[in-house]
Amino acid sequence: MKKSLIALAVLGFAGAAMAQSSVTLYGVADAGLGKTKSAGESRVNMHSANTMNNGNSRLGVRGVEDLGGGLKAGFNFETGLSLEDGSTAASGPGFWSRNANMWVGGNWGTFKMGRTLNPSLYGVAAWELTGTANYSVVGNTYGYVGGGRNSSQFSYKTPDMGGLSAELGYIFKDDNAGAAKWDLNVVYANGPIAAGLSANKAKGQKVGYSIGGKYNFGNFAVAASYSDNHKVRRGFSIGGTATFGAASVTLDLTRDTKHPVKKYTNGLLEGKYALSKRTFLYAAYLRLDGENNYGLGVRHNF
Repeated sequence: MKKSLIALAVLGFAGAAMAQSSVTLYGVADAGLGKTKSAGESRVNMHSANTMNNGNSRLGVRGVEDLGGGLKAGFNFETGLSLEDGSTAASGPGFWSRNANMWVGGNWGTFKMGRTLNPSLYGVAAWELTGTANYSVVGNTYGYVGGGRNSSQFSYKTPDMGGLSAELGYIFKDDNAGAAKWDLNVVYANGPIAAGLSANKAKGQKVGYSIGGKYNFGNFAVAASYSDNHKVRRGFSIGGTATFGAASVTLDLTRDTKHPVKKYTNGLLEGKYALSKRTFLYAAYLRLDGENNYGLGVRHNF
């Protein structure tokens, strides 16, 4: 009888401990067809992990543990793949090239270490109309000032203060080919208003930055921005999204004020239709630096 009670007590304690931790498997499946003229494609073909996909297919695992007293620790590992042949679609060196990091957080904010998305990218995502889709005209015209990801990054993100937050990342010079690098965002998202400032600089490089904002009128949203990609290419964007039930249409335009060769006006026309909360169809036409690109596909988030 005593042994049974002890066993039940041990199981109960283990169950309570497990309830404070969680590990989640997640991912994205995205595939379609189209033609990416700017990449030299002359015929329609299957697309996966392509500029004209909404996003790259991926598989990831993330976990979090409640340490008590408002303190938590977690991790995130993520790899990319191509649905064309099942091969790895790398976003950098190594198998876990999309994410390989751990973090500790609480009421004071979050401290993260490892390979992860740049703070500056989150600053753009706050206002960019497609959610930084692969075919984003802003991303394809000006690039993201800090690129998509950093390796060996230490970062601190503030808690949300009435919709206002900020994140600063830093990479030591020995972890970045002798050029120390910082990357930051300041984001405000509250009610119908969303705005973000992103900036990035590596040693020997000029500061790159972007600033943008979005206002949501309910079924309609408008956005505008200015980007300066380290004094190499810079310009404006303006666009809008209209939502009709499960369907939405986005038109986004960019105009160079500086370009190494020629100033371009680029544009994106995107249509989406939600089949469920996790699955949608999309069609996109991207006019990029004089080339016509288009794609049609389906994305499923799990």
